[in-house]
This record gives sequence, C-alpha cells and structure tokens, in this order.
Amino acid sequence: MDRDGDDRGSVRALPAGHAVTASPATSVAHAGAPAARAPGSLALPLGLLLAALALAYLPALGSSFQFDDWNVIVRDARVQSLAAWLASMPGIRPLLKLSYALNHELGGGTAGFRAGNVVVHALNTALVVVVLRSLGLRLALEPRAAGLAALVAATFFALHPVQTEAVTYVSGRSTSLSTLFALLAFAAWLHGLDTPQERRWRWISLAVFALALGVKEAPVVLPLVMCAWLVVSAAARSIPRRVAPHFALLLGLVVVVIAWPPYRALLTASLEVRPLGLNLLTQVDAIVYLLGQLGALGGMNADPGLPVVTALDAALALRAAALLGLLVAGLVLLQRRHAAGFAIVWFFVWLLPTNSLVPRIDVVNDRQLYAAIVGPAWLLGLALAPLASRRPRLALAGLAALGVVLTLATLRHNRVYETEISFWQDVTDKSPLNARAANNLGYAYALACRDAEAIREFRRAMRLDRKDYRAPSNLRLLSEGALFPDNARRCPGPAPRPSP
Repeated sequence: MDRDGDDRGSVRALPAGHAVTASPATSVAHAGAPAARAPGSLALPLGLLLAALALAYLPALGSSFQFDDWNVIVRDARVQSLAAWLASMPGIRPLLKLSYALNHELGGGTAGFRAGNVVVHALNTALVVVVLRSLGLRLALEPRAAGLAALVAATFFALHPVQTEAVTYVSGRSTSLSTLFALLAFAAWLHGLDTPQERRWRWISLAVFALALGVKEAPVVLPLVMCAWLVVSAAARSIPRRVAPHFALLLGLVVVVIAWPPYRALLTASLEVRPLGLNLLTQVDAIVYLLGQLGALGGMNADPGLPVVTALDAALALRAAALLGLLVAGLVLLQRRHAAGFAIVWFFVWLLPTNSLVPRIDVVNDRQLYAAIVGPAWLLGLALAPLASRRPRLALAGLAALGVVLTLATLRHNRVYETEISFWQDVTDKSPLNARAANNLGYAYALACRDAEAIREFRRAMRLDRKDYRAPSNLRLLSEGALFPDNARRCPGPAPRPSP
C-alpha cells in the first residue's frame, strides 16, 4: 500500500480506521489485499539469492557425517528404510525420521542428505521473502520498500554462516524442516485473513502446523507469533477466534507429552538436567551469546560449551536487564503497531522452547537461531527500506554487498565440515576448555590411524574434566587395540598399540 506525504516508506501500521478496504471494516486483516499476491517483481533478486545459497553450500555436500549424525541417521535402524520407519511407529518426531528414511531409500550418502537440507533451506528462504513482503505491505510500507526489507532479511537468513548448523550439519534438519512447515502454516493463516475463505485457510494452517510438530516440538510457539501479528495489525480482539484452533492443538500435544511414556520420559530427563531457576539464569548468557553470533561471521562454533550459571552476580544482572529492556521495547512497539516491535517479539518468541525454562544438556547451539534470526534480519531490512525509494541503486548495491560478504563467510565455514578431524579441530580451537570436544577430536584422530595425536587429545580431555569417563576409557581401549571393530579403520600396516 502506498501512502502520500512524508510518511512514504513508514513502518508504522495504518490506524484501524484508515485501512484500505472494499468495505468500512476496521480490521486490518482485510487491508492491503495486494499483500497476498506473489511478489513477481522480486523473482529475479530471489533467484539470484537462491543461486548464491546453492553456491555457498555446494562445496559441503560431500563432507562427512558429524557428531549426532552417527546415532540418529547412520546407526539408527529405524530410519534405514521406509519399512523400518513404519515398523517403528508410533514414535517421537515421526516426520523427521521419515525424511531420514526417504534419504536412505533414495541413496546418495552424505551428499543426498545434505542436498535435502539445502532444498529445505532454499524453500524457507523463499517463504521468508513472501511472508515478510506481505507483512510489510500490510503495515503500510511502500511496495519497493517492503520488497527491499524482505530481500535484506532473506539474504541474512539464507547466507549467514550461523545457519550452517541447521543446513550443513545433517542432524540440524530437525530445525530447518520444522521451520519450513511452521512458515507454511503461518503463510496459510496469513493468506486466510485476506480471503472470504478464512476458515478454510485456518484449518489448512492447522494441518500444516501439526506437520511441523511432527518434525520437532520447537514450533509450539507459532500461535504466539500469530497473536503478536494480530496485535501489531490492530486486530487483537480477534485473537480468540483466529488462533483458538492452534492453541487447541497445543493442548492436545501437552496431553500426549504427559500421557505417552516416551515423551514423558524425554521431558522428565530434560527437567533433571538442572534446576529451572539456574537454567533461566544460564539462558541469559546463552541469548547474549546468540545475539553476538549475528555479527560474528567467523565465530561459528558447533559445540561452544557455555558453562552453567550457578549464581546471579552484577554482570549477569546487567545482561538480564538489557535483554528484558529489549523485550519490553518490542512489546511496547508491538502495542503501538510498529513493525520493529513484531520483529523483536519474533526473535524472543522463537527462542522460548530452547532458551527459557526447559533445560537442555547443551546450554546453547547456533541452530537455535535458525528461525529466530528472521526477526533481527527484518529489523535490518526495515532500517534500509527507505533507500528503496530515495536511493534505489545504492539499495541494490548494499544488498549485493551483503550477499557477497555472507556467501564468502558461509563458504569458508562450510570447510569445517569436510572431515570429523576438521570439525572437532575447529571446535577445540574456539573452545580450548571443552573436554567433550577434545575427546571427540581424539576419537577422530584414532579413527584416522593418527594414534599419537589421539592420545594427546584424550589426555587433554582427561585434564579438562577429571569426572568424565569417556576419554580415559577411549585411551585404554586404544592402547588395547579394541577401540574400533576390526573393519572400522584401515591403517597402512599394523596399527600401533600405544601405552597410556
């Protein structure tokens, strides 16, 4: 929607009484019907963006499996074929496991699995463009500004190296695939607000939302995103009617989690990791870490090993106050119908499942930013949006420069995934006090018949964590020649049997 005068390119929502509609209705839900149309003018830049995405991830297709990939993909009998998957049902995260089974059936090894992840990431990128452009138009951005803001955000989302943990790391598919269904569900629900068939689109959205939950539990926050949108678009009174089915599905999921032993055991184990209060304090540092990752193009770390916070001190209180202030600012802007408020709330809402009360063994991982990054990325896009009208060439040059910088950063980081040695060496270089990383690097060296280096890393892991049994066990087994089955490694000549 265009606006006249000095407000051209504004990111503030139209007042309810000024919505452009075919009727005097005050709901912004029917405002700006063009927002639902495909952004044809963005086809070329979106195509170039997807080409850059393919370029950034192509060199990593043949890299080795890493870390959890071995347990959940390579060695899990339940995902080795469609028949095995079907025989294992019902089970946790059924659609994620189905996708692994399909990859095994199709073949292609690691390249096949990673190609699937790249396709999912490309689809998510296209959805980010379509959804954010639609939101921008609904919030009264001039069309070129809405398009630029969406493209900037999608470029950041598609090419930032922090996304490699949800794309190149094969097990990260749980995050990217669940996000795909969540974005589709949100897009369908949003489209329904503009059509007479709103109820039909709401049920379509609900069905796709169920698919998202069948991949991973993190999209449980989607109804909160919908509520935030209705607030920013001055339609908060319609929340009960328009979001109730999605909340009802969540209630059903809660019943399943409580009643079904596998889910109940998973939840119980999670709650036993650490007390909820300590976990909340720990997640202050985790969220600050994730915010820092947005600007640390060379600082990606697959296993940062952030420590658990055991007490509140002045520095932590200051960081907590800063995060709380940012959240409050987002809520205030949301109430004032400002796009920046929705972007800020989006970031915090998508971090709720992983970075709030429910503890996880790992304090933080880069892939937790996968969907949340859309909020800060759109903030950047909104800040640059006025250039679309005032300095269009400068805007395109800036967008291209952003794409090149991020593509090069992702290309560089994807080399880390080439082998298990390069993967864990990168982690230990960035987290030298991480005992688990040192042990895993030692194991990778041992598998490659580099026993002297393996012994060095096992001993280093033992010094870093004297309570961990894995490194001393691996060292003993290596010295006895029993660390691997006979066919697990092929060393040139007899493998040495070093003493501990």
